Amino acid sequence: MDEKAPAGRLPERDRPWLMRTYAGHSSAAASNALFHRNLAKGQTGLSVAFDLPTQTGYDPDHELAAGEVGRVGVPVANLGDMRALFDGIPLADTNTSMTINAPAMWLLALYGTVAAEQGAELARCAGTTQNDIIKEYLSRGTYIFPPAASLRLTADLVAYALLRMPRWNPVNICSYHLQEAGATPVQEVGFALATAVAVLDAVRDCGQVPPERMGDIVARVSFFVNAGVRFVEETAKMRAFGALWDEITRDRYGVTDSGQRRFRYGVQVNSLGLTEAQPENNVQRIVLEMLGVTLSRDARARAVQLPAWNEALGLPRPFDQQWSLRMQQVLAYESDLLEYPDLFAGSHVMTALVDGIVTGARAELEKVLGMGGVVAAVESGYLKSALVASLAERRRRLESGADTVVGVNRFTGTEPSPLTAAADSIEQVDPAVEAAAVAAVREWRAGRDGAAVDAALERLRADAATTANLMPATLECVRAGVTTGEWAGALRRVFGEYRAPTGLAGGVGAGGDATLAAVRQRVAVTGRELGGGRLRLLVGKPGLDGHSNGAEQIAVRARDAGFEVIYQGIRLTAGQIVAAAVEEDVDLVGLSVLSGSHLAVVPAVLDGLRAAGRGDLPVVVGGIIPAGDADALRAAGVARVFTPRDFALTGIVDELVTVVRHANGL
Repeated sequence: MDEKAPAGRLPERDRPWLMRTYAGHSSAAASNALFHRNLAKGQTGLSVAFDLPTQTGYDPDHELAAGEVGRVGVPVANLGDMRALFDGIPLADTNTSMTINAPAMWLLALYGTVAAEQGAELARCAGTTQNDIIKEYLSRGTYIFPPAASLRLTADLVAYALLRMPRWNPVNICSYHLQEAGATPVQEVGFALATAVAVLDAVRDCGQVPPERMGDIVARVSFFVNAGVRFVEETAKMRAFGALWDEITRDRYGVTDSGQRRFRYGVQVNSLGLTEAQPENNVQRIVLEMLGVTLSRDARARAVQLPAWNEALGLPRPFDQQWSLRMQQVLAYESDLLEYPDLFAGSHVMTALVDGIVTGARAELEKVLGMGGVVAAVESGYLKSALVASLAERRRRLESGADTVVGVNRFTGTEPSPLTAAADSIEQVDPAVEAAAVAAVREWRAGRDGAAVDAALERLRADAATTANLMPATLECVRAGVTTGEWAGALRRVFGEYRAPTGLAGGVGAGGDATLAAVRQRVAVTGRELGGGRLRLLVGKPGLDGHSNGAEQIAVRARDAGFEVIYQGIRLTAGQIVAAAVEEDVDLVGLSVLSGSHLAVVPAVLDGLRAAGRGDLPVVVGGIIPAGDADALRAAGVARVFTPRDFALTGIVDELVTVVRHANGL
């Protein structure tokens, strides 16, 4: 566009945002090949998905890793895996985002070592570590250590990056999963900013950063947000985020440079809002959600990654990821969006929406700070309870029809879809991947200098017991050949592990659900027929899948229907679930698995129940489960399989009563 552009247009077209797809699965070599293909298609940055064992600090041969290796991301157990992951990719010239939280320090140390081996200057490397541990206690569940220890690791990483990797975003405050866990726009902004305050306070108070460098720290803090289908409201949310961030960094931290105070964020639009029913509708949902973070020039995302249309069905194929990349490219290069100033400047409607979110989010932030900060609000259960309650209200609106989701609770008539007819409509992870990863990590351990490994781990444990920055000890561990599980295990010994509050106390009743009374009556009658007590339901999360929203909502509705619910939270072994079922003398076991590991972890529970003499105990399963896998689970002895298509919670609970009655011959 030339300098004589028509009035109202920019003199030069804006540069597009960074375009990414969230990618990684099976193995480092397979993921590396996928990265090369995506970059060749015009993707301008990498966004690395790590598998659940890596995210939670376990090696592929750990008991909890069974069935989880390479499913929702790439397994990285050591320096060799990181070398293979980025083979042939010049890290000094590639903006790389890594979704890794509790072990963020470890993965950045691996990344930095590989970059140095390539001859790259660390000062040139640009990218982001998603290093917001607070939301893990509230939604995703890939935390390891208690909140205070986790914040210490974050502060150490931020201080290290300031000196050695000044172009790197060492912390990525992540509100994305808060929305998926139920947060309203007000809660999403307020809770995320409370987390940002906790991180900045920790960095300011750790003694490693001179006070005059706080502006440089603020300038490298980025955010990772969610965008739902209500794209006008999402636009207002992003403008509110920016206004409050500017206020907080100016007033609380004294940052005078407006450029350093700029709200910098990347986005993935709402994955859990995608539907299994009529999944082709997800294409237009993704496009509308993308508009919420791109339309407003003053609040436009710096990086965008879009889910694939079929993520509610399973792992997307390369073609599905390409489709999502092309959506971004059409908007950026074919439309005229980037030719204009902010489209909402002077809009009375937008101003009112933004002001409302700012006012509400500021009140939430002040409430959390009044509790002593976000760590105290996590430990008290306030944040989790608030999200569970908000998600329960959202579910109530869906079930009552107050909110419409096309193809789910309205306009449900449909034609057979050619998109899902083929057997290969989703990516399949070869079960041999896990065996190969197990063999590889054992071979890696056998080939190391054992004395160097022991010395590096001893230094890490010793430094963790002090206030020393843990990055130097972590880098020594990388060079010695320590594995992901060993690094995390050493810190577990010092910091301990943590089990976050479940938030079920915040669950609300089903309100106007007229069918709940009838289900409550069935629960009571069945309890009397079985001996007079309340029906007892164990809700279990086997394996490493930490997405607990669905399990928690089932638990809340079952409790409202009169069940006594036993729910011990996430990340349980099959043995722990079996022991709880026997000790609590439950009438039914419900397992929730969204990571794709159901064919491994569910049979392990069934076998455990049989070995414990409770093979008669009915088991139901819910999760993202393809039809063929559902048939296999039923053949193995599962009584019912529920998928995201089953959205009516009261109907599901009614079916649970039927399962109990059938299992007991009633």
